[in-house]
Amino acid sequence: MPRGHGVDQPQDIDGAVANARKVSLFCLFAKGERPDFPALRRFAKRQGTVAVVHMPGGDAPAFELAEGLGEEDNVATTVAERGSPVTVQLVRTGLSFDLAGLYPGSVMDFPQPAFRFDCDALPRADTFEALELSPGRHIAGGARSIPVVKGLMATARDLAEHFPALDMLVWPASTSAIGRRYFESVISAWLETGAFPGLGLTAFRTTSTGDLESVGLDFWLQRELRLVRDLARDPVAATRLGVRLVNQLILAGGVQDGERFAAPDGRMLTLRLSPQEPVILAGG
Repeated sequence: MPRGHGVDQPQDIDGAVANARKVSLFCLFAKGERPDFPALRRFAKRQGTVAVVHMPGGDAPAFELAEGLGEEDNVATTVAERGSPVTVQLVRTGLSFDLAGLYPGSVMDFPQPAFRFDCDALPRADTFEALELSPGRHIAGGARSIPVVKGLMATARDLAEHFPALDMLVWPASTSAIGRRYFESVISAWLETGAFPGLGLTAFRTTSTGDLESVGLDFWLQRELRLVRDLARDPVAATRLGVRLVNQLILAGGVQDGERFAAPDGRMLTLRLSPQEPVILAGG
């Protein structure tokens, strides 16, 4: 595993997950290093796969003026003076995404994550400034679909590759902070080979009863995965098994009650739908 994989679990992790239902990804920059609108235009020009279209919800005359400004000039000052976030719309393969929080507007609040991947410590609001990337209004109805989320992640991956000051990303659905290099690696693999980033876009925690349970799978399947205690005695092996099961479940789009699955050690597992909770139970 990369450095800094771990969990710093708050008292109310269930509350943290419940508050993370909106489809957004937060890009965390070092203090004072947020890009402005001209920097986004340079990014789009260099990247080639992303276009900057317009500023949703902003001041149309200010945006039109911005199109003619030099790269050293500030943009959307009328919006910034009101203390509002500066937002631009990015289009990638026909899908639009809103990027909010550009300099010189106000920063975006980001939810406190519980898990970290390739991070030495969880991020704090006093050391980072966040941009929020989310699906645009016209695709909001399919915001949780695989194509839209892949487009969201691909855009964030490109931002991470272009802006060195983008240090980590926060995915609220799994309450995870993800280091930029690890994010680039696992998202690129997902886009190219189909292997779902089970450590990052989901995470795993040990329950009070000794089971191992996913965090964030319900974003995709409306259910979490729970490995019963007998399978969870070795946390490392259990997490590997959980990642493999998550990948299988995402590829299949769900599971039928009583479906069988071959574990790496050859054991046959049974996956059942809990009638009491929104959970997929994996057991021998």
